[in-house]
Amino acid sequence: MNPSGPAPTVTPRFRPIIFTALVLVGAAAAGVLVYQSQDFSAARSIGLPVGDRPPPGATVFDDEDASVANLDPDLLDALRRAATDAADDGIRFVVNSGWRSARYQEQLLREAVSKYGSRAEAARWVATPDTSAHVSGDAVDIGPIDAAAWLAEHGAGYGLCQVYINEPWHYELRADAGEYGCPPRYADPTEDPRMQQ
Repeated sequence: MNPSGPAPTVTPRFRPIIFTALVLVGAAAAGVLVYQSQDFSAARSIGLPVGDRPPPGATVFDDEDASVANLDPDLLDALRRAATDAADDGIRFVVNSGWRSARYQEQLLREAVSKYGSRAEAARWVATPDTSAHVSGDAVDIGPIDAAAWLAEHGAGYGLCQVYINEPWHYELRADAGEYGCPPRYADPTEDPRMQQ
């Protein structure tokens, strides 16, 4: 190889693959940002207390915020241990949504029904207040994308597992995941038996 020769280029056959990969990553990033902005806008539009929705940039260490402080203590401990280790890799966990009040969950469900046109379609994205793991403090939506990706790779070691394929930001505690790995994910919440109550 001649070090003074032309720089290597991408062969034409790989250009469509690279383009497709970039489009998919961009679409995923846009989806997460839209989800996050809609969630925050919903809280502000109905005048919810600050604790119903973490402020932008809230982390798993923000004890003053009810959406973090009201998480299940074991879930919060696992998140904090993972976040501490992820920080060594330059990753920062942001809580896009943690504990939610039943009132806020109901508002999110109404908005999803309006957006998706039916309660059945909305159920793919938003649970009822009675079935939501957010309302019970057993779920957290983590961002940004690099943090969710870090958890996808390392989360089982802390008992943190993705539950739904369509929500790669949604994590719940599965205490035996460190030993057995995370259980298979559901395509969306409509496949989750807990949502059938």
